[in-house]
This record gives sequence, C-alpha cells and structure tokens, in this order.
Amino acid sequence: MVAYSPLVKYVAGRMSSGLPAHVDEADLISYGLGGLIFAIQRFDLSREIKFETYAITRIRGAIIDELRSLDWVPRSVRARAREIEGVNMKLESRLQRAPTDEEMARELEIEVEEFHEALLQISNSTIVALDELWSVSDSSGDQVSLLDTIPDHGAPDPQAMVDQSELRDRIADAIAALPEREKLVIALYYYENLTLREIGEVLGVTESRVSQLHTKAVLRLRSKLGGELE
Repeated sequence: MVAYSPLVKYVAGRMSSGLPAHVDEADLISYGLGGLIFAIQRFDLSREIKFETYAITRIRGAIIDELRSLDWVPRSVRARAREIEGVNMKLESRLQRAPTDEEMARELEIEVEEFHEALLQISNSTIVALDELWSVSDSSGDQVSLLDTIPDHGAPDPQAMVDQSELRDRIADAIAALPEREKLVIALYYYENLTLREIGEVLGVTESRVSQLHTKAVLRLRSKLGGELE
C-alpha cells in the first residue's frame, strides 16, 4: 500500500481537473485507496500485465463508481449528452464526415455558444471517457475491465484474443476518423498523459477550449462504439 499509494494521488489529481470545484481531491484519494486495496488483493502474478497498469484501472474504477453513487451530474446534463451523441451519429451518417460545431448547433436548434457551454457542462460528466469503451459486462451484469479478460499466457483463449483484437481495431478506426484537433487531444491526453492545461499550451488555446474538444471527441466515440459494447 505504501509503495503504490502515489498511484492513487496521481489518478485522483488527473481526474479532479475535470470535476466541479465542490468535489474534493482528498475524497477522490479516499475512494481510490479502496481500488488500490482491491488491486493488491486480486492481482494475478501469472499474467503478463504490469501491476501499475492493473492498479490504475482499478483505482479509476473505484473513484468512478463512488462518484456515480453520489449522482453529482444533473439529469439535464446527462440528457443533453445523450442528445448530442444521437445528433452526432445522425449527422455523420448523413454527411459522411464529422459534423462541425455550427452544423451540430443548427441540428440541435441552439446557438453555437450554447453548444459550447453544453460541452463544458458535459465535460464534468465524462470522467469515465474512453475507459467505458474498454469495459464489458460479465454474466452478472457487473462491469469488468478488459484487463481482467486477458487470458493467462500459459492457457490462452483464442476467441477472447480475437474479440479483444477486433475491439481495439474498432476503437482505433473510430479515433482515426476524428477531426485532426480532436484526434490530437485524444492522443496527448490518453497516450502522452498530458493534462488539459498542458494540451492547451501545446495547441495555443485555453484549457476550456481543450475541454470542449475532448468532450466532443469522447461523445463522437461513444456514439460510434457505445452501442456495440453494451
């Protein structure tokens, strides 16, 4: 616990940057410690997975589960997120490309500024972001991380390996289809581990603008992949 507790602070720090001010980082750390305990108890040394990778997933999951139980996101924001996902899917099908902010706002029958404000509100509810796309439900209905489905190296399950490969390909294709700036935000945030503020410095825009780009990218990906993974 002592050796890996910095992982909890790291995950909580990253997640807190996208949450409302009333959500205390100390509370996130408390939630995350439960995830670290679970990771230590459940980690399988025989699998070829780094403990840090497994633990971070469990820590994030524990924090997300607790935040969900608190239901801190207003229903109106959740409804707006679903509406934007649906409109994005419809426009992409019609236009055969990613719709612009103006096209999205026109279809939603709102002003572009109102659309941007909605994205900022939704950004507080997208802490799960791409993590939800990498989860599946087991027979009991509980969410299981794909890390848990990786077969033992000594006894691989060919079907599971094929399913995971296909899932990764679908996600890669969906990310490749994003507009360039949104694709760059996804790459810098999830692969380079930069914060939204740091990404803003790279792109020369405000942190709020990066938050909007991140939210749009996540909603596009969810509209494409969410139905396939439920």
